[in-house]
Amino acid sequence: MRQHPRPLIGITTSDRKSRIAWWFDWFAVWRHGGRPLRLSPARPRPTGLDGLIIGGGDDIEAHHYGGEIQLDVRVDPERDQLEMALLERFIPAGTPVLGICRGAQLINVHQGGTLDPDIYTTNEGLKRRRTVLPRKTVDIVGDSRLYRILRVTWCRINSLHHQAVQETGQGIEIVARDRDGLVQAIESREHDFLIGVQWHPEWLIFNRPQQRLIRALVKAADRARDTSP
Repeated sequence: MRQHPRPLIGITTSDRKSRIAWWFDWFAVWRHGGRPLRLSPARPRPTGLDGLIIGGGDDIEAHHYGGEIQLDVRVDPERDQLEMALLERFIPAGTPVLGICRGAQLINVHQGGTLDPDIYTTNEGLKRRRTVLPRKTVDIVGDSRLYRILRVTWCRINSLHHQAVQETGQGIEIVARDRDGLVQAIESREHDFLIGVQWHPEWLIFNRPQQRLIRALVKAADRARDTSP
């Protein structure tokens, strides 16, 4: 009897990503039944995907959201171009998409939204937090899709970002904020599964709510594949 194949989940990265960081991406998808495929500017692009994760990484070039160019940040123009093209292709097709950290920001920008270019200069007195450990608390909107997936009204998360969603793009809703009021998660009203989180669930391998998020993406990809013509 032929085994049902795992849904193919594309995961975008930079060409510079470390093996350890990629292992966490790979494991997060594999453990929940997906087949992870690394996508980066130097790698071949897929002809088809069942699901897509826009991963974390460098800042998005400011011209994509009408921001001011900053000379002291690292950007990856080729990756911006790759991910914008992937979203342009797979969002209209109904492919489930999860944005992680930079990925959440890029989803918002793709939909016409803007970013806060540096939360530490625009929010006076904001405590600097940069850790892969769950040291920050976020509150989740109760009637959101994210709430139905995580099944919690608040959770502890890690924090590795200095930019954040500012004005939301078309169809995008804010569904989580941290205790400083900064946007920590978004989702689309117009798509079955288009979610972005500012944190890194792939690093929280023992955190059940965060693993539910990865599992939900894989399951949504599996359902979408089975119902596609």
